[in-house]
Amino acid sequence: MSVTSRYREAWEGFWSEAPEEQGAVFWDAEPALTAGVHLALLEPYLVDPGLPLVDLGCGNGTQTRFLADRFRHVVGADISAAALDHARRADPAGQAGYRQLDAVEKAETQALHTELGDANVYMRGVLHQCEPDDRQPLADGLATLVGERGRVLLVELSETARPLLQGLARGTEGPPTKLAPVLRHGIAPGEVADEAVPEYLHAAGLTLLAGGELSLLTTEHTPDGTRVELPAQWVVAGRAA
Repeated sequence: MSVTSRYREAWEGFWSEAPEEQGAVFWDAEPALTAGVHLALLEPYLVDPGLPLVDLGCGNGTQTRFLADRFRHVVGADISAAALDHARRADPAGQAGYRQLDAVEKAETQALHTELGDANVYMRGVLHQCEPDDRQPLADGLATLVGERGRVLLVELSETARPLLQGLARGTEGPPTKLAPVLRHGIAPGEVADEAVPEYLHAAGLTLLAGGELSLLTTEHTPDGTRVELPAQWVVAGRAA
């Protein structure tokens, strides 16, 4: 069984069991606190805001629908068919399109690029969940999708997020309710060195245009009611002019 097959099966199992309501999944925070914040980081670097936008790793489509209110053509792409079922049910008006995509597979990203042309890409928290052997092919897939004119905004957990998540998982009462199914399905985040993220993009032929630090908000709260926030980094990249 390939690395990608194990990854796909983990996500299928997770999304097949996930509740329908928005906010029931650990990372499914309100778009105003996630994609809305991230979009403001991407917009100054867009060469052409009219390009299609791909929400890569869209899950249940909460952020995809938000983005579809702001861009002409938005495609939510995910490796999991079960995730896309959630997304389509939550979008009966068809604000966005949805596409099953294994972005590690070169032929699949090339086919989507042939269909859409150059695209802008939003990807939140996907790279750190991949197996090490899949990370560079994923970055290569991003480069294929953006082509010559697109831009990618990548938001990933920082190295310091891992011990925080481990602390949550090892709490005296066990992991929090929304984190438990993530761990049970083997989707515990891997450790990606902070400096490795731009290196993957550079190796894929992309140039780092901007970057910084921020917090990724979750839907989970500590016993005292404080929302769990995880340290993260963001980068915007594209082809050199």
